[in-house]
Amino acid sequence: MPVEVPDDGSAVRTVPDDLYSRRACAWPRRERKQGPVRMIAPEEVPGWIVFEDERLLVVNKPGDVVCHPSKAGPWSSLVGALREYAKLPTVHLVFRLDRETSGVIVLAKDAGMASRLQVAMQERKVGKSYLAILTGIMAAPVSVDQPLGDDVHSPVFLKSAVVGAGEGQGAVTHFTPLATGGGFTLARVVTETGRKHQIRAHAQWLGHSLVGDKIYGPDARLYLDFVDHGWTDALAERLLLPRQALHCAAIDFRPAGVPLLFSALLPADLRGFCATHGLVVPSGE
Repeated sequence: MPVEVPDDGSAVRTVPDDLYSRRACAWPRRERKQGPVRMIAPEEVPGWIVFEDERLLVVNKPGDVVCHPSKAGPWSSLVGALREYAKLPTVHLVFRLDRETSGVIVLAKDAGMASRLQVAMQERKVGKSYLAILTGIMAAPVSVDQPLGDDVHSPVFLKSAVVGAGEGQGAVTHFTPLATGGGFTLARVVTETGRKHQIRAHAQWLGHSLVGDKIYGPDARLYLDFVDHGWTDALAERLLLPRQALHCAAIDFRPAGVPLLFSALLPADLRGFCATHGLVVPSGE
């Protein structure tokens, strides 16, 4: 409810009593040119396929491809491109990854399989494992059991943050360091829950933000700079990578009674960063 606040002794103004109304919006009205849309070439798609049969399509998504369809046509999104590739009227995304997160994505070719796998995801019967490059040295495994909610103090409207007990949704993330070097850590990350930006928000809360993260890195306003001006030398100096260093390495449906395990190796851009900064990537990763 609103509360009455004395202004100057002669007037009373009404202000909201919540933080949301005072929150800055990530998308203020301002003149800017529309950035280029990443269009997918048809010949790229076969190289992304991890597994395909009559009911499933599993791909290794690059770190610059959006999942959901856009106004720029089917070849501007993963779902659109795979629908064209499979020559089907629709394909069903079982779960999504952020545009700048690479790795395993599972799509179903029919509604029945999509429902089965989505229910398994909701019931937490699916194992998901990620690889992440973190800032700083993480010397030992650490688990984060902290609720997540909207970051009402951030200039970026879609940002999440750790909130007080009872104020958000429960979220549990396990970080295990695999290699350290050059002031960075290559870690395996396993999630027990699937909250928005969960790994990125928990990593920031730990003080080990992901390399290249425009929202959860050194300053969320870098994301707004990127929206307005695209990738610049100034952003490269602060962020080191043009996308967040997060890769979905494996999806395991076996706990749900589906004998399927899919994996994808760390991609070339993240391997290159590891090589440059003395992070030894374990074999098989």
